Amino acid sequence: MSEPQGSESTRQLPVVEKTTEQTTEKTAENELGQSTSAADYTPLPTLDDAEDGNGRFWSARRIPAAVLALLVLAAAGLLLYDVVAVRADRPAMHWRRSLARELAERPLDDTWVLVGAGVATAVGLWLLVLAATPGLRDILTMRRAHPDVRAGLHRNAAATVLRDRAMEVSGVQSVRVRMRRRKADVRAVSHFRELDDVRADLDATLADGVRGLGLVRRPALSVRVARPGRKG
Repeated sequence: MSEPQGSESTRQLPVVEKTTEQTTEKTAENELGQSTSAADYTPLPTLDDAEDGNGRFWSARRIPAAVLALLVLAAAGLLLYDVVAVRADRPAMHWRRSLARELAERPLDDTWVLVGAGVATAVGLWLLVLAATPGLRDILTMRRAHPDVRAGLHRNAAATVLRDRAMEVSGVQSVRVRMRRRKADVRAVSHFRELDDVRADLDATLADGVRGLGLVRRPALSVRVARPGRKG
């Protein structure tokens, strides 16, 4: 009686393994939108991402604004002092007389005139970029759980979370995660197990980790798994 049971259980083991593999592949395909051995993928859009219109955090630009304000204040104060001095029958400052003479005598195609115009244009464009862009590129916007509260996650913190999740995968020896605004690059080193199996587990684990970050815009994943290099 024991032999038929043993043979029957032996015949059932491949069926259980096949069912488990099919379930894993089906789950990974539903989550990643592609096969489990793929190295990178773009997360599928969700209803939360479509409805949540929270933008990035805007920087206060305190340092550029303070520097520009001090420069404008110093230049305006110096020019005002010179104008008042001239009105009080005193000679104008040497720098203003020299500047007026140079502007009157130098042609427009002079090298120093072109350099000054280029510098002024570059500064103006820089100020326009600072005024039109939000800044704070290292902070990822999180979905709002409350209408009156906005939360953000630093990119280094998000990379640490994904690295800790990746280290939980069997066969992973070391992981390096580089988190960007739209993509997370994961480089893992595996010292045992098949690389395709390790990559498949990393895909599923990191997809769950990205979902757990609660970001408004879920970053795409790029996963690479390699063997450790030979020493010497």
